[in-house]
Amino acid sequence: MDAITFGTDGWRATLEEFTAPRVRAVGQAVVDHLADEGRAGDPVVVGYDARPTSEGFAEELCRVLCANGHDAVLPERDVPTPLVAHAIVERGLAGGLMLTASHNPPEYNGVKFIPADGAPALPGVTDAIEANLREPVALDRSEWGDVETADLVEPHAQAVLSLVDAELDGVVAYDAMHGSGRGITDALLSRAGADVRRLHCERDEAFGGVDPEPSADHLSELIERVREGPATLGLANDGDADRIGVVTPERGYLNANLLFAALYDYLLERDSGPAIRTVSTTFLIDRVAAAHGETVHETPVGFKWVAEAMADHEALIGGEESGGFTIRGHVREKDGVLLALLAAAADAEESLDARVDRLLDEHGAVVQDKVSVDCPDDRKGPALAALEERIPDAVAGTAVEEVGTDDGFKLLLADGSWLLVRPSGTEPKLRVYAEAESEERVAALLAEGRELVAAVV
Repeated sequence: MDAITFGTDGWRATLEEFTAPRVRAVGQAVVDHLADEGRAGDPVVVGYDARPTSEGFAEELCRVLCANGHDAVLPERDVPTPLVAHAIVERGLAGGLMLTASHNPPEYNGVKFIPADGAPALPGVTDAIEANLREPVALDRSEWGDVETADLVEPHAQAVLSLVDAELDGVVAYDAMHGSGRGITDALLSRAGADVRRLHCERDEAFGGVDPEPSADHLSELIERVREGPATLGLANDGDADRIGVVTPERGYLNANLLFAALYDYLLERDSGPAIRTVSTTFLIDRVAAAHGETVHETPVGFKWVAEAMADHEALIGGEESGGFTIRGHVREKDGVLLALLAAAADAEESLDARVDRLLDEHGAVVQDKVSVDCPDDRKGPALAALEERIPDAVAGTAVEEVGTDDGFKLLLADGSWLLVRPSGTEPKLRVYAEAESEERVAALLAEGRELVAAVV
């Protein structure tokens, strides 16, 4: 049981550690948690991604749920994580379990619990699940629940099509990265009118030899396809299609910070409301909001905090610099399928390149980058405590005006730039982020930030 730890987004591990007995223990812990919440015996959905082991692990969880009196809803095929979240809310279920390691390599798998509100589980929930880990038990066979096989794709597609007013008539390239978005995101774009050119839309247990993360390094083929034409937009999902990557003709890979600003600006032309962004996400969002008389609320890194703040502030959009977003009127879980349609709709009205150019002309240039410094998990707390005693008065020649402590230390500088140091939630590293008006300025900030961190690790 000690090997099971719920981090930023569930428990993930290599298949040496991610075993059927441990997965069953997680299932029993979820059963016990639901009983504590007054949802004993209520139906639970169990989804799974395209990894070859995921369906089998999902079936193991269904057995544990049913043996404890819960009916289980199992999808007809591997599905994106946001479809599981949507099914929970649409069907009024007690919650859901999702078998996925998201963008991790094929030798990994993972499991996450999604509560009844369809938003990511907060620490109080995951702590309770960890505390409840134990060997499965079973009721008398006469009290067992049943497994229902259900279509989760069409209800989600209808919800997204009703939420996003998209009339597409151009050519769009879509890269599923051999993940669970294949046949789902591309089909949705086709239904909205796009001529979709598909890449890596076959199931491949090795993900074509590339980790299913929609980053610039992994989307070279999609970038080439858009630059060569006739596609004028490229869209990609990660392994469980909860995140989005976007490619444009002029920029190639479109930084997710710029995508966030463009989509928020597009939505504000039709509606109103604040935005939620994480501490590591660009201040360009704040400038777009101010231009429309709106506000922005900052959260720690992790979509669970974005989701919580979206409910608190009735936000129009929430997102993070890693490409996870959702919008008002949808489930409060990041949804790369929804965002693919939204990005295509925005691009159809005004190209994303043109919109980003306009926003940068209006609000000033924005450049962001990050580096990592190795730091064992047991050193993260002491290192940050030591850093608190060493916060400088200036960084790269500019005075520190304010220090934010919501997630690590964020140093706000007099020229509008910033430097952030925070612990990674998934790796033994400290992250150092910087944002400024030029690449040279960002490089200088990161260099000093790295030295600052290296001195305390």
